[in-house]
Amino acid sequence: MKTARVAIIGSGPAGFSAGVYTSRALLAPALFAGHESGGQLMLTTEVENYPGFAQGVVGPELMLQMRQQAKRFGTEIISEYVTAVDFSERPFKLWTNLPEGVIPEQLKSAEDATYQQYLQQIKQAEPALVADAVIIATGATSIMLGVPGESEFMGRGVSTCAVCDAAFYRDKDTFVVGGGDSAMEDTLALTKFAKSVTVLHRRDSFKASKIMQERVLKHEKVTVKWNTTLEEIKGEQLVNSVVITENGERKELPAQGVFIAIGHKPANRLFSGQVDMDEKGYIVTRQSPTKPGLAAAQAALNEAGLVAYPTMTSIEGVFGAGDGVDPRYWQAVTAAGQGASAAIDAERWLEAQE
Repeated sequence: MKTARVAIIGSGPAGFSAGVYTSRALLAPALFAGHESGGQLMLTTEVENYPGFAQGVVGPELMLQMRQQAKRFGTEIISEYVTAVDFSERPFKLWTNLPEGVIPEQLKSAEDATYQQYLQQIKQAEPALVADAVIIATGATSIMLGVPGESEFMGRGVSTCAVCDAAFYRDKDTFVVGGGDSAMEDTLALTKFAKSVTVLHRRDSFKASKIMQERVLKHEKVTVKWNTTLEEIKGEQLVNSVVITENGERKELPAQGVFIAIGHKPANRLFSGQVDMDEKGYIVTRQSPTKPGLAAAQAALNEAGLVAYPTMTSIEGVFGAGDGVDPRYWQAVTAAGQGASAAIDAERWLEAQE
């Protein structure tokens, strides 16, 4: 069984940023990267809004550089998934084993009852590592439709972030799938560049806030197709059309960009029952822009009127950063910033324990 001052769970911008900061603080962190490190940027082609890359950078290359930077300063990168944790007492325990015959995908997708049985089996073994502090940076995933062509054309005409990618669709015909605030935000971001934006929504009204609906419905570039579902995305090297069903009628329409905007799902199942989460599954920290986050911040005000350790979760010594704690921004740069903040909080908290 290994020991570490700090364990980092997650290998996106938040995790690697936390690795850089904690290793430079001589905390010798152990970072669990999983078998496919890099987070959602591994599915992104050009990244043009990350500071320091004037000509842009390919998503996987950016993540490789972050990984190498963290490793350069002494972060131990472990290419295994954390499969169970115990935050009930310090030092905190982390497991990476799996029940016999079970693969990681089965564990992640298991029904609740089966998942709990798996956890019990996992925790019968000795933990892989114990740590004095933990930084959670497991991120979130975009909810996908599962239609043909969606995964094949990801990064080649299919995107889950118009705020990130809208500039690549200048003067192009684009489609947005969804009816919530995320879909409205993506639609408005695209109107600044695209020739046209067609919103596909399976119902006859949006669930987004009224003000966002009004902005979208009034925009001259936007067309809304109600009672419509996306059935397939077609193309060769890039997307060139979509197949939809509109009011029961199947149609194929030319398209050069498709944005899936039906929501994000925090990858926090591992921590259920261990740390407090909000109703959508985001881990609550003292800087969460939510009612639970505000309550946590108020309870943590120190004598100077500052929130102590803003990235700390409901468990002393466990910190959160990145898209798994962020219900609002979902950007690589904000995740990296939160990773740095969590690392600094962890360093100062550990110093206070000595």
